[in-house]
Amino acid sequence: MSPAAKKQTRKAATTKARKVARNPPRLPPAEIEEMFSRLAELNPTPTTELEYSTPYELLVAVTLSAQATDVGVNKATRKLFPIANTPTQMAALGVEGLKPYIATIGLFNTKAANVVAMAHQLLERHAGEVPRDRAALEALPGVGRKTANVVLNTAFGEPTIAVDTHIFRVANRTGLAPGKDVRAVEAGLEKVIPAHYLQDAHHWLILHGRYVCKARKPDCPHCAIRDLCRFADKTPGEPVPAIR
Repeated sequence: MSPAAKKQTRKAATTKARKVARNPPRLPPAEIEEMFSRLAELNPTPTTELEYSTPYELLVAVTLSAQATDVGVNKATRKLFPIANTPTQMAALGVEGLKPYIATIGLFNTKAANVVAMAHQLLERHAGEVPRDRAALEALPGVGRKTANVVLNTAFGEPTIAVDTHIFRVANRTGLAPGKDVRAVEAGLEKVIPAHYLQDAHHWLILHGRYVCKARKPDCPHCAIRDLCRFADKTPGEPVPAIR
């Protein structure tokens, strides 16, 4: 092959790759139904791995979990919540009093300031109760759309989807709801996930991304939805039988 022909071939391959990146393969409705049917069979009652007993404890735990692991947050809150697990107690503890309990968590200085400011705002505007309203939640210090979605879903049973790095990865790799950012993926997931799976979909996708569809080396041989997934670079190995 001449140099000019090789160059043209490389250019064509690059163009094709760019088109695929812009328009990744998407799962059809029947395969999406099958995907969630299998995930549901594996884990009929999924929930968060954060430990909590009230909506306020969940709100604090999710706020602390940004750029941190659930395991690390749970270790901290097991010591914190017996001391302060209400807005009144957290406000009384104060920023300097809170810091020693969460010092092992990343960004603990900023998180301590936000959690204490959040406690004051809950007391001043919501009589110490966690609001069941997205706008009110997102108005709290340290609370963004993802945190609000987790609280609405897990504490209040709303069919919301909090797109974190795990869900973003799974949605794009599998072809479930490809998107260039978290809002696009969230909108895509809400559109394509069957209504009867929407309440628990958030948890299934997070757990799948955390333990199977991992960032560096997905465990494709042990993936229950491997045959449905559109990810081109599956890790090698003998696939396990599909659940049926």
